[in-house]
Amino acid sequence: MMNRNLFSLTVIFVMAMFVFVSCSDDDDDFPAPVISDLEIGHHDSKVGYRGSDLHIDAEIVAEGRIDRIVLEIHHEGDHHHDHKSGQHDDHGWEFDHTWTEFSGLLNTNFHEHIDIPIDAELGEYHFHFTVIDQQGKVTEVEAEFEVKNPEDTSAPEITVDSAPSDGQVFHIGENITITGTVTHEMGLGGMYIGLVRVDQNLEDADVNASNTITLLHTHDFDSPTSHTFEATIEVGAEYDNNITPKPIEGDIAWQDAEYYILVKSRDAFGGPFGYSERYYIDIHMH
Repeated sequence: MMNRNLFSLTVIFVMAMFVFVSCSDDDDDFPAPVISDLEIGHHDSKVGYRGSDLHIDAEIVAEGRIDRIVLEIHHEGDHHHDHKSGQHDDHGWEFDHTWTEFSGLLNTNFHEHIDIPIDAELGEYHFHFTVIDQQGKVTEVEAEFEVKNPEDTSAPEITVDSAPSDGQVFHIGENITITGTVTHEMGLGGMYIGLVRVDQNLEDADVNASNTITLLHTHDFDSPTSHTFEATIEVGAEYDNNITPKPIEGDIAWQDAEYYILVKSRDAFGGPFGYSERYYIDIHMH
């Protein structure tokens, strides 16, 4: 009787092992995930724009059920590195993210929009899109796309809240002040406020930190798309407010003369400058 029971237990054990192995074999029979209809950029343009988002869309089928989806983006200059090790040059914009919310699904439509920074380096980028199933099988798709400046961007909008009155007279030791806001719907790139002597006969486009007294010069903003400014300078000051303050001497030395204040700003993409009106004042040094 004991031998018969032992024989029965052995048969059950062997059958269980057979079922386990069969199941394991069945798991191994699942094909690797399939990625199809991958789109990068709107209408699969393979182009992304600074300060905007990159459209990504793909169909995924994973008979072994999805475990995770991984996306890595790096500048083409880093492509000689092993992207799986995460070792890249400090070169351009990089993106690396893992999605686990699709875990357990047999199929899904992957649709995401990835923000491209306004200061992302222009040029070619490499795209690694990977799906790993619950059996550990991996499918990866690689592609190239380009980051460009936006096309047909508008000039920033400048709003002046307070400025000297027309023809206001300032004497040595008094402060000249202007305040306001500058905005751009996609991203600000730079801003300059100059105190310009009328007899310099400068076009607005030519006003810059080298040829005028700088009230404000910045590329740092409250937010990528909006900045509130207040710029002040004392008449007779030795240095101005350039990023690196420069001496007020030579061709831009203080004079008894008619001046005007000009605010100018550009977007982050090389688009046209926006300009304020000219705010005329008189400076008396005595």
